[in-house]
Amino acid sequence: MLLFVLAYLGGVLTIVSPCILPVLPFVFARAGQPFLRSTLPMLLGMAATFAAVATLAAVGGGWAVQANEYGRYAAIVLLAVFGIVLLFPALSDYLTRPLVSLGARLSQSADQSTRGGGSAIAASLLLGVATGLLWAPCAGPVLGLILTGAALQGANVGTTLLLLAYALGAATSLALALLIGGKVYQAMKRSLGLGEWLRRGVGVAVLVAVVAIALGLDTGFLTQASLASTNVLEQGLVDQFRQQKTADNAGAMKSVVMPAGGGGSMAMTANNQTMMSGNPAAMSGNSMMMAMKPKGVAEQLPVEGQMPPLDGAVQWLNSAPLTAEQLKGKVVLVDFWTYSCINCLRAIPYVKAWAEKYEDQGLVVIGVHSPEFAFEKNVANVKKAISDLGITYPVAVDNDYAIWRAFDNEYWPAHYFIDAKGQIRHHHFGEGDYDQSERVIQQLLAEAGKTNVSSDIVDVKATGAEAASDAANVQSPETYIGYQRSENFIDDKGTINDAAHDYVAATPKLNEWGLTGNWTVGPEQASLNAADGSIYYRFHARDLHLVLGPGADGKPVRFTVTVDGKAPGDGHGVDTDTDGNGTVTGQRLYQLVREAGPVGDHTFEIRFLDPGVQAFAFTFG
Repeated sequence: MLLFVLAYLGGVLTIVSPCILPVLPFVFARAGQPFLRSTLPMLLGMAATFAAVATLAAVGGGWAVQANEYGRYAAIVLLAVFGIVLLFPALSDYLTRPLVSLGARLSQSADQSTRGGGSAIAASLLLGVATGLLWAPCAGPVLGLILTGAALQGANVGTTLLLLAYALGAATSLALALLIGGKVYQAMKRSLGLGEWLRRGVGVAVLVAVVAIALGLDTGFLTQASLASTNVLEQGLVDQFRQQKTADNAGAMKSVVMPAGGGGSMAMTANNQTMMSGNPAAMSGNSMMMAMKPKGVAEQLPVEGQMPPLDGAVQWLNSAPLTAEQLKGKVVLVDFWTYSCINCLRAIPYVKAWAEKYEDQGLVVIGVHSPEFAFEKNVANVKKAISDLGITYPVAVDNDYAIWRAFDNEYWPAHYFIDAKGQIRHHHFGEGDYDQSERVIQQLLAEAGKTNVSSDIVDVKATGAEAASDAANVQSPETYIGYQRSENFIDDKGTINDAAHDYVAATPKLNEWGLTGNWTVGPEQASLNAADGSIYYRFHARDLHLVLGPGADGKPVRFTVTVDGKAPGDGHGVDTDTDGNGTVTGQRLYQLVREAGPVGDHTFEIRFLDPGVQAFAFTFG
């Protein structure tokens, strides 16, 4: 119930956000009309349509997004006609084209509410549906929490009801504003005789709003302008919700929100506006252990809950499907990971070492591959990744997040330690504390009656991207390139979304990034349309990684890397040579820089010699 209240209040706050500006003319065009037969149906139509479309966008995939785009085009045309009729009402008598005539009838029936109340309601409802198709509210903390949860939990009534609560909150504040505005409107008509000019002024405002939405200004400038207006208030509401949620679930098997300064940067959380947070430091050990961290091997570990079912994986690799019942009598480690996540890659050498060391003593390790990017849902890509990484233990391909949801998990990587009775006894989120995690394994094996359990700790010597992060020197955050989660782009206006655009170089400040050449920036990635384009980033870290993939044709893409305008030399990563040369051959994380000398601020640039490359996200170590 608390989350529904939070969603409603988040919607109410949209009235003070610039993102509401493009739809205000459509709403205020009903000023002065009867509330129940004109304003209320329009607001209800807007709220219901937004909830339905947002639900589909969160869970329905590309087809839903494309269908919504067609709906937006139709709504833009319909509302443009509505604006023209308001501006030039006499034109409706002479225009014979069906769509314009429809717009005229809508306007007239909505205005003439004293005749045929049913038609006025229907017309206002239809205008509300059109407005709902065009409304793009700012993705602040509250809406981000709802949409991220929807993407992970799948289609359900709760998702739609939360989005509807958010939209009804916005409709409430708009209704109050309209009631006040309507009185002012009527007073001006009576006292100044300006009714016709006011009508035309509203028509102009409607047309201006339609043009702004058609040009994408509603999701571009206005979204950026609103960041400071409501986010502080919304974040306060979200923080209160998190505190209540943590208190309600104290002692239960429940993911806990990371402390703000604890270095927990790259863990996925459904309580965050983005899929993975952007704090500068990589996940470190001590701060990531939850409240149930044992102090020693002999200390009793609490029971956090029963192991959930392992149902719902689209495929199992390295093993036949496993069930929780089959695993009774075994100590089980469940590792949630995804193959382009740098934190997961750095944890895997330890998970592999434990699987090999304790297999004969009853430990079963299960990797649950829950994808972040769309290409990670490709089972062939996952098979190649586990082959390249040398993973031999069972891996459940959790493309639908079924196991993720069963564990109520929120992070990558996440380790759950399960005893021989099928009880979850410990969990750890993120990198680090490997020695303590191994002590937990040893203790659970001893409790299961295993004798001669090794008491020493594995000595892992990882190399390349799997080597431990130099966390003390990481001052650059994980950075997404797709516009859905992009931050710190060098141009304050942001990228040009879903359209080819020529970008030019600029001088970045620390943690700013940019593009050169002709790129199309999509929700998840930027795609290079012509050869000789580049990406640059001013960073501070020892290691720089970039998630890349070839284009749809799968052709390799050659590239060269420079650091401060020079070849990286001894500071090259495992995927480049000393001259900075490399090739994108598959969709994965590429280590491009590993500084050999002192860590400082440097400008990285990767220039692609062939078109088609797709770039997803920077990570650092």
